[in-house]
Amino acid sequence: MEDLLDVVKVNAKNDFTLELEFENGEQRLFDMKPYLRKKPFHRLTSSGLFACASIDYGTVVWPGNIDIAPETLYDSSVPMDSGK
Repeated sequence: MEDLLDVVKVNAKNDFTLELEFENGEQRLFDMKPYLRKKPFHRLTSSGLFACASIDYGTVVWPGNIDIAPETLYDSSVPMDSGK
């Protein structure tokens, strides 16, 4: 089993993607759009809540007790080009 990697930085983009940096230095892009139809993530589409993403206990969280597992963020994200 692979070690669980903590998220150390997050940048919520206007297109409902998350630019992530993991503790191993990897920078990855995660698309939240497929999750926004499901509870509790559907609440992130209103009132600019998505932009309030922050890091707590190694994963991405939002106000209102919304979070997403770090393994989901890693496994379902793609590496970002280092030239960006």
